[in-house]
Amino acid sequence: MREKYERQMKKGVLDMLVLQLLTKEKMYGYQLILELREKSGDIFCLKEGTLYPILYRLEDEGLVESKWSEAEDKQLPRKYYIMTDKGRSALAEIYLSWQQISDGVEKIMGKELKEC
Repeated sequence: MREKYERQMKKGVLDMLVLQLLTKEKMYGYQLILELREKSGDIFCLKEGTLYPILYRLEDEGLVESKWSEAEDKQLPRKYYIMTDKGRSALAEIYLSWQQISDGVEKIMGKELKEC
């Protein structure tokens, strides 16, 4: 049962986390997967089938853009994702919502746990 709820909660923050990683630098898909895993201490271990629909949706919404790199030596071209100005604004709004939700949950859960 825990896995079901954990999956739902993680799904709700993935857009925000992907956008946050893209504020620092352009990244390709697998690089995002590795960064999410490493920076979260293995909490966010995504598969390509989870990440790419998020990237495509963010791109459709104009929050990120994608550009292909040139092939160098033996390395194949990669599709890099880049944050847009609209994405930066959206991230600020999403994060504010996340803070409000987190605060509300903490107020309820903190009080409830103290009473138990």
